[in-house]
Amino acid sequence: MSKTLAESGTGTLGKAMDVLEVVASAKSPLRFKDLLATVDQPRGTLHRQITNLIDEGLLQVNADHSYALGLRLLKFASNAWAGNRFREIAEPHLQMLHEKVGETIHLGVLQGVEVIYLDKVESRQSVRMHSQIGNASPAFCTGVGKAAMSLLSDEELEERIARVRFHTYTPNTLRDADAFRREIADIREKGYALDREEHEAGIHCIAAPIASLERSFYAGISITAPVYRISMDQLEDWADDVRHAAAAIMDDMKVKLGPRG
Repeated sequence: MSKTLAESGTGTLGKAMDVLEVVASAKSPLRFKDLLATVDQPRGTLHRQITNLIDEGLLQVNADHSYALGLRLLKFASNAWAGNRFREIAEPHLQMLHEKVGETIHLGVLQGVEVIYLDKVESRQSVRMHSQIGNASPAFCTGVGKAAMSLLSDEELEERIARVRFHTYTPNTLRDADAFRREIADIREKGYALDREEHEAGIHCIAAPIASLERSFYAGISITAPVYRISMDQLEDWADDVRHAAAAIMDDMKVKLGPRG
Protein backbone atom coordinates (compact mmCIF):
# COMPACT_ATOMS: atom_id res chain seq x y z
CA MET A 1 0.00 0.00 0.00
CA SER A 2 1.42 3.41 -0.89
CA LYS A 3 2.36 5.92 1.80
CA THR A 4 -0.71 8.02 0.98
CA LEU A 5 -2.71 5.54 3.03
CA ALA A 6 -0.05 4.20 5.37
CA GLU A 7 2.30 6.94 6.47
CA SER A 8 -0.20 8.96 8.47
CA GLY A 9 -0.85 6.06 10.84
CA THR A 10 -4.01 4.42 12.01
CA GLY A 11 -6.03 7.64 11.87
CA THR A 12 -5.83 7.84 8.10
CA LEU A 13 -6.14 4.08 7.71
CA GLY A 14 -9.18 4.07 9.97
CA LYS A 15 -10.85 6.77 7.86
CA ALA A 16 -10.16 4.79 4.70
CA MET A 17 -11.57 1.65 6.27
CA ASP A 18 -14.71 3.55 7.25
CA VAL A 19 -15.27 4.45 3.60
CA LEU A 20 -14.73 0.86 2.45
CA GLU A 21 -17.09 -0.45 5.14
CA VAL A 22 -19.88 1.89 4.08
CA VAL A 23 -19.48 1.03 0.39
CA ALA A 24 -19.33 -2.69 1.14
CA SER A 25 -22.43 -2.59 3.35
CA ALA A 26 -24.60 -0.47 1.05
CA LYS A 27 -27.55 -2.22 -0.59
CA SER A 28 -27.14 -0.06 -3.70
CA PRO A 29 -24.18 1.87 -5.15
CA LEU A 30 -23.35 5.15 -3.37
CA ARG A 31 -22.25 8.46 -4.86
CA PHE A 32 -20.07 11.06 -3.18
CA LYS A 33 -23.03 12.91 -1.66
CA ASP A 34 -24.28 9.63 -0.17
CA LEU A 35 -20.91 8.91 1.41
CA LEU A 36 -20.67 12.46 2.68
CA ALA A 37 -24.01 12.04 4.44
CA THR A 38 -22.99 8.70 5.93
CA VAL A 39 -19.28 8.90 6.78
CA ASP A 40 -18.30 11.26 9.58
CA GLN A 41 -15.55 13.05 7.65
CA PRO A 42 -15.18 16.60 6.25
CA ARG A 43 -15.74 16.94 2.52
CA GLY A 44 -12.06 17.51 1.72
CA THR A 45 -10.89 14.59 3.87
CA LEU A 46 -13.46 12.27 2.36
CA HIS A 47 -12.49 13.29 -1.16
CA ARG A 48 -8.82 12.51 -0.40
CA GLN A 49 -9.73 9.12 1.09
CA ILE A 50 -11.77 8.17 -1.97
CA THR A 51 -9.02 9.32 -4.34
CA ASN A 52 -6.41 7.29 -2.44
CA LEU A 53 -8.61 4.20 -2.37
CA ILE A 54 -9.23 4.44 -6.12
CA ASP A 55 -5.50 4.88 -6.76
CA GLU A 56 -4.81 1.75 -4.69
CA GLY A 57 -7.41 -0.29 -6.57
CA LEU A 58 -9.55 -0.70 -3.45
CA LEU A 59 -12.43 1.35 -4.87
CA GLN A 60 -13.63 1.79 -8.43
CA VAL A 61 -15.91 4.34 -10.07
CA ASN A 62 -18.98 3.12 -11.92
CA ALA A 63 -20.31 4.68 -15.10
CA ASP A 64 -22.94 6.63 -13.12
CA HIS A 65 -20.20 8.06 -10.83
CA SER A 66 -21.14 5.82 -7.92
CA TYR A 67 -18.52 3.73 -6.13
CA ALA A 68 -17.94 -0.02 -5.88
CA LEU A 69 -15.31 -2.14 -4.16
CA GLY A 70 -12.16 -2.46 -6.24
CA LEU A 71 -10.92 -5.64 -7.84
CA ARG A 72 -7.75 -5.58 -5.73
CA LEU A 73 -9.88 -6.57 -2.76
CA LEU A 74 -10.67 -9.86 -4.53
CA LYS A 75 -6.98 -10.73 -4.38
CA PHE A 76 -6.86 -9.96 -0.66
CA ALA A 77 -9.99 -12.00 -0.05
CA SER A 78 -8.67 -14.93 -2.08
CA ASN A 79 -5.37 -14.96 -0.20
CA ALA A 80 -7.12 -14.71 3.17
CA TRP A 81 -9.45 -17.57 2.24
CA ALA A 82 -6.65 -19.82 0.99
CA GLY A 83 -4.55 -19.17 4.08
CA ASN A 84 -7.29 -19.62 6.69
CA ARG A 85 -6.14 -22.66 8.64
CA PHE A 86 -9.08 -22.55 11.02
CA ARG A 87 -11.55 -22.94 8.16
CA GLU A 88 -9.45 -25.72 6.66
CA ILE A 89 -9.34 -27.64 9.96
CA ALA A 90 -13.07 -27.15 10.56
CA GLU A 91 -14.22 -28.16 7.06
CA PRO A 92 -14.36 -31.96 7.48
CA HIS A 93 -16.29 -31.55 10.72
CA LEU A 94 -18.80 -29.29 8.99
CA GLN A 95 -19.24 -31.95 6.33
CA MET A 96 -19.72 -34.73 8.89
CA LEU A 97 -22.32 -32.72 10.79
CA HIS A 98 -24.10 -31.95 7.52
CA GLU A 99 -24.14 -35.64 6.56
CA LYS A 100 -25.78 -36.45 9.89
CA VAL A 101 -28.50 -33.78 10.01
CA GLY A 102 -28.96 -32.82 6.35
CA GLU A 103 -29.46 -29.12 7.12
CA THR A 104 -27.34 -26.03 6.45
CA ILE A 105 -24.16 -25.79 8.52
CA HIS A 106 -22.42 -22.47 9.21
CA LEU A 107 -18.98 -21.66 10.59
CA GLY A 108 -18.43 -18.11 11.79
CA VAL A 109 -15.89 -16.12 13.78
CA LEU A 110 -16.60 -13.27 16.18
CA GLN A 111 -15.27 -9.87 15.13
CA GLY A 112 -16.23 -7.08 17.48
CA VAL A 113 -20.01 -7.30 17.84
CA GLU A 114 -20.52 -9.08 14.52
CA VAL A 115 -20.01 -12.62 13.30
CA ILE A 116 -18.24 -13.19 9.98
CA TYR A 117 -19.25 -16.37 8.16
CA LEU A 118 -16.18 -18.33 7.06
CA ASP A 119 -17.78 -21.43 5.62
CA LYS A 120 -21.15 -22.96 4.83
CA VAL A 121 -22.47 -26.36 3.77
CA GLU A 122 -25.84 -26.08 2.07
CA SER A 123 -28.89 -28.09 3.05
CA ARG A 124 -29.82 -31.05 0.85
CA GLN A 125 -33.39 -29.78 0.87
CA SER A 126 -34.97 -27.66 -1.87
CA VAL A 127 -35.30 -24.53 0.31
CA ARG A 128 -31.92 -23.10 1.22
CA MET A 129 -30.53 -20.25 3.30
CA HIS A 130 -29.54 -16.99 1.65
CA SER A 131 -26.47 -16.45 3.85
CA GLN A 132 -23.12 -16.02 2.09
CA ILE A 133 -19.54 -16.73 3.07
CA GLY A 134 -17.84 -13.48 4.03
CA ASN A 135 -21.04 -11.78 5.13
CA ALA A 136 -21.31 -10.20 8.55
CA SER A 137 -24.32 -10.46 10.85
CA PRO A 138 -24.98 -8.99 14.29
CA ALA A 139 -23.74 -11.35 16.99
CA PHE A 140 -26.49 -10.61 19.51
CA CYS A 141 -29.28 -12.17 17.43
CA THR A 142 -27.55 -15.05 15.62
CA GLY A 143 -26.79 -18.51 16.98
CA VAL A 144 -23.12 -18.49 15.98
CA GLY A 145 -22.65 -14.97 17.32
CA LYS A 146 -24.29 -15.65 20.67
CA ALA A 147 -22.37 -18.92 21.06
CA ALA A 148 -19.06 -17.15 20.40
CA MET A 149 -19.87 -14.27 22.76
CA SER A 150 -20.68 -16.73 25.55
CA LEU A 151 -16.95 -17.53 25.70
CA LEU A 152 -15.94 -13.96 26.52
CA SER A 153 -14.91 -12.99 30.03
CA ASP A 154 -17.51 -10.97 31.92
CA GLU A 155 -15.40 -7.84 31.49
CA GLU A 156 -14.99 -8.30 27.74
CA LEU A 157 -18.66 -9.23 27.37
CA GLU A 158 -19.74 -5.97 29.02
CA GLU A 159 -17.37 -3.98 26.80
CA ARG A 160 -18.92 -5.49 23.69
CA ILE A 161 -22.49 -5.24 24.92
CA ALA A 162 -21.92 -1.49 25.26
CA ARG A 163 -21.20 -1.41 21.52
CA VAL A 164 -24.29 -3.36 20.43
CA ARG A 165 -27.16 -1.54 18.75
CA PHE A 166 -30.19 -3.62 19.66
CA HIS A 167 -32.03 -3.25 16.39
CA THR A 168 -35.31 -5.18 16.17
CA TYR A 169 -35.13 -7.49 13.14
CA THR A 170 -38.13 -9.67 14.04
CA PRO A 171 -40.67 -9.87 16.87
CA ASN A 172 -38.32 -12.38 18.55
CA THR A 173 -35.18 -10.22 18.52
CA LEU A 174 -33.67 -9.57 21.96
CA ARG A 175 -34.58 -6.02 22.88
CA ASP A 176 -31.88 -4.83 25.29
CA ALA A 177 -28.66 -5.56 27.16
CA ASP A 178 -30.36 -7.19 30.15
CA ALA A 179 -32.17 -9.68 27.92
CA PHE A 180 -28.89 -10.43 26.17
CA ARG A 181 -27.06 -10.98 29.48
CA ARG A 182 -29.72 -13.48 30.54
CA GLU A 183 -29.36 -15.22 27.18
CA ILE A 184 -25.58 -15.52 27.57
CA ALA A 185 -25.98 -16.96 31.08
CA ASP A 186 -28.32 -19.62 29.67
CA ILE A 187 -25.91 -20.44 26.83
CA ARG A 188 -23.01 -20.82 29.26
CA GLU A 189 -25.07 -23.24 31.33
CA LYS A 190 -26.32 -25.36 28.42
CA GLY A 191 -23.26 -25.20 26.17
CA TYR A 192 -25.25 -24.21 23.10
CA ALA A 193 -27.10 -21.19 21.70
CA LEU A 194 -30.42 -20.87 19.92
CA ASP A 195 -31.56 -18.37 17.35
CA ARG A 196 -35.36 -18.37 17.68
CA GLU A 197 -36.12 -16.48 14.45
CA GLU A 198 -34.30 -13.50 15.97
CA HIS A 199 -32.47 -12.28 12.89
CA GLU A 200 -34.61 -13.62 10.06
CA ALA A 201 -38.27 -14.61 10.28
CA GLY A 202 -38.86 -18.25 9.42
CA ILE A 203 -35.26 -19.30 10.11
CA HIS A 204 -33.88 -20.70 13.34
CA CYS A 205 -30.68 -22.45 14.40
CA ILE A 206 -28.72 -24.13 17.15
CA ALA A 207 -25.02 -23.33 17.61
CA ALA A 208 -22.06 -24.30 19.77
CA PRO A 209 -19.01 -22.17 20.68
CA ILE A 210 -15.45 -22.71 19.47
CA ALA A 211 -12.33 -21.09 20.93
CA SER A 212 -8.68 -21.31 19.94
CA LEU A 213 -6.36 -22.83 22.53
CA GLU A 214 -5.05 -19.45 23.68
CA ARG A 215 -8.48 -17.88 23.16
CA SER A 216 -7.07 -15.54 20.56
CA PHE A 217 -10.36 -15.80 18.68
CA TYR A 218 -13.89 -17.00 19.32
CA ALA A 219 -16.14 -18.73 16.81
CA GLY A 220 -19.13 -20.98 16.47
CA ILE A 221 -20.71 -23.71 14.38
CA SER A 222 -24.46 -23.92 13.75
CA ILE A 223 -27.22 -26.02 12.26
CA THR A 224 -29.71 -23.73 10.51
CA ALA A 225 -33.11 -24.65 9.13
CA PRO A 226 -36.51 -23.20 8.19
CA VAL A 227 -39.09 -23.39 10.97
CA TYR A 228 -41.76 -24.93 8.73
CA ARG A 229 -39.60 -28.02 8.22
CA ILE A 230 -37.61 -28.38 11.46
CA SER A 231 -39.18 -27.79 14.87
CA MET A 232 -37.40 -26.22 17.81
CA ASP A 233 -37.57 -29.59 19.60
CA GLN A 234 -35.75 -31.19 16.67
CA LEU A 235 -33.08 -28.47 16.77
CA GLU A 236 -32.49 -29.08 20.46
CA ASP A 237 -32.27 -32.82 19.79
CA TRP A 238 -29.17 -31.94 17.76
CA ALA A 239 -27.52 -30.12 20.68
CA ASP A 240 -25.06 -32.95 21.37
CA ASP A 241 -24.22 -33.23 17.67
CA VAL A 242 -23.33 -29.56 17.28
CA ARG A 243 -21.41 -29.51 20.58
CA HIS A 244 -19.45 -32.61 19.60
CA ALA A 245 -18.58 -31.03 16.24
CA ALA A 246 -17.33 -27.88 18.01
CA ALA A 247 -15.27 -29.97 20.44
CA ALA A 248 -13.76 -32.00 17.58
CA ILE A 249 -12.73 -28.81 15.79
CA MET A 250 -11.03 -27.53 18.95
CA ASP A 251 -9.24 -30.86 19.43
CA ASP A 252 -7.97 -30.73 15.84
CA MET A 253 -6.75 -27.17 16.33
CA LYS A 254 -4.71 -28.26 19.34
CA VAL A 255 -3.00 -30.93 17.24
CA LYS A 256 -2.56 -29.03 13.97
CA LEU A 257 -1.98 -25.48 15.21
CA GLY A 258 -0.28 -26.20 18.52
CA PRO A 259 -0.34 -23.92 21.59
CA ARG A 260 -0.62 -20.80 19.45
CA GLY A 261 -3.88 -22.02 17.82
